[in-house]
Order: sequence, then C-alpha cells, then structure tokens
Amino acid sequence: MLRYACFLSVILAVRSASAPFIKPCKDADNACTLASAQAALPHFAPGIPELGVKSLDPLYFDVIKGDQGGLQLTFRDTTVTGMKGCTIEAIKSDQSKGKQQLAVKCSVDLTGDYKLDGQLLIFPIKGEGKYHINIRDIIIKAHTDVVTVTGADGQPHWHIKAWKHTYETKTGAKFNFDNLFNGNKVLGKKVIGVVI
Repeated sequence: MLRYACFLSVILAVRSASAPFIKPCKDADNACTLASAQAALPHFAPGIPELGVKSLDPLYFDVIKGDQGGLQLTFRDTTVTGMKGCTIEAIKSDQSKGKQQLAVKCSVDLTGDYKLDGQLLIFPIKGEGKYHINIRDIIIKAHTDVVTVTGADGQPHWHIKAWKHTYETKTGAKFNFDNLFNGNKVLGKKVIGVVI
C-alpha cells in the first residue's frame, strides 16, 4: 500500500500529468496536491493497467513474515480489502529539497493462511490455519526522499531514494486465528485478548 501511496504522491506533485484525473499542482502547493490526491485515489484503487498500476482493492501478498521477540509469524495468500475506502489525510511536497510526506487513513480486512510459533510476552503461542484481521482507522505516515534520475527514455523521472513510515491504529483491530492452540478456542481467545 505504501509504495502505491508514495507513487501517488510523487505523481500528484508533478507539474504536468498524463492521467486526465490528476490535476497538476505547483511545487509546494500542498492544498492543491491534497485535493488532487483525494480526487485521484478512487481511480487508483481498481488499478490503472495503462500506467502499470495494479489493483489496490483487493491487494494480494504471497507471503508476509515477521519475527517479534521470539514469535515467528507467517501469513500466506493474504488478501487485503478496503483500500478503496482509504482517505488521504495530508500531503506535503517540496521538490526543491526532494522531500515528500504523506498520511493515509484506512480501514482494512486481511484474510489468508497463518502459522504462528513461539512466545509472546509470557504466553507460548502455536497455531496454523485461516486468519481474519479487521483493522479500523489505521493512520499510515510516510516520509520520502526523492531524487531525479534520467530514465531509459532519456526523460527525467523521480526515484524514491529513502523512506520511512509509521502507523497508528486509532479505533482498533479484531483478530481471528482458526486452530490457535490446536483449536482450543477458550485458550486462544484469552491469549489474544491479553496480548492484543
């Protein structure tokens, strides 16, 4: 999601655009850029094949892996829905300094297969099966450093040199892991309720 959001912010800050739904904005005109981004987002959600932009809703991930303090987590065949309902909360662009800032608010559902093994806090956790996560009102903020490079076509293109992001869930999240603790729903519900 963030790569598409950053791509969108870069495109919207450009002085001219080939996509008719993008209103070009002057450098550092953040109000114009925000309005243009908000108007363009619905066009990006289903994808724009002619621009090489894949669908954002649904969004698919083959594998997502994580290791949090001794807890190994693998999500497979993940489908993310709800991206079309995202709103762009803020965009700041300063082309002269090569800086972009973006804040996006989303509510999404993730479904797929999971495998958990390890320990979280004092709880040993193990399970494998289907999962569903509902996240409401997550704010994702991205800060990017952008440089201009000459493309194979001889034209200048923006390249994201570096980026960092943060996120905060404002309203909450619900987690459902089938077969957690070999199907012991009572134990699974208690552990999820305590650690999340």
